[in-house]
Formats: sequence, C-alpha cells, structure tokens
Amino acid sequence: QVQLVESGGGLVQTGGSLRLSCAASGRTFSSSAMGWFRQAPGKEREFVAVISQVGTIKIYADSVKGRFTISRDNDKNTVYLQMNTLKPEDTAVYYCAATHGTVWNIKSGSIDYWGQGTQVTVSS
Repeated sequence: QVQLVESGGGLVQTGGSLRLSCAASGRTFSSSAMGWFRQAPGKEREFVAVISQVGTIKIYADSVKGRFTISRDNDKNTVYLQMNTLKPEDTAVYYCAATHGTVWNIKSGSIDYWGQGTQVTVSS
C-alpha cells in the first residue's frame, strides 16, 4: 500500500509560481512512476505531467509544457511539480498519482494510488 500526501497549493497571482510536493509512504516509491493530474470545477480530471522511476522520462500536457517541471527525489520519497508563469486556467485541485507500471500507465489514467489533492488558485 502506498499513501500519497500533497502539499504546496495556495493562492497566487497570474504570472506567479508555486511548487507542489507529494510525499509517499511505503518502500515502493522508487519503483513507481509518479504523476500529477488536475481537476477544475465542472471539468474532468486531466493529465498534467509524469516522471519515470529514475527520472529519465518526463512527459507533459501541452497546456503546461515549458511552464511546469516535474522532478523526484527517491531518497526523500517525494515528487515535485514546479509551476511557473501560472495562468487563471491553471486553477484546479492538483492530485498526485502513482503506478507500479510505466509512465504510459500514468498518462493513460491507469493509476494504482491517488493523493487527496491540493488546491491551486490563480487570480487574474
């Protein structure tokens, strides 16, 4: 069993930055692909970014490419999402996700574990 706890959300102005963290419990973090999804009010949950087990593969949604960076620290069992140049349309609840499979499992929404989510609000 893996538990995921997100932190770092908050209120920021357009153009600002936030860094989300997702701390994972359990011994399987380093063998898990990790990702971030988000869900805005009235919309479906959507893929944001994914990182492979050793961090060599990173895939981003087109809407965040060039602005967001996903990274991980396997010694700390933590995955991060650095969000720069934030826009009002980035406002959403951001969820951490983990899979014992590959980055393609994450990207397709085949998730083994979800976090509880953290709210990000970007004011215009």
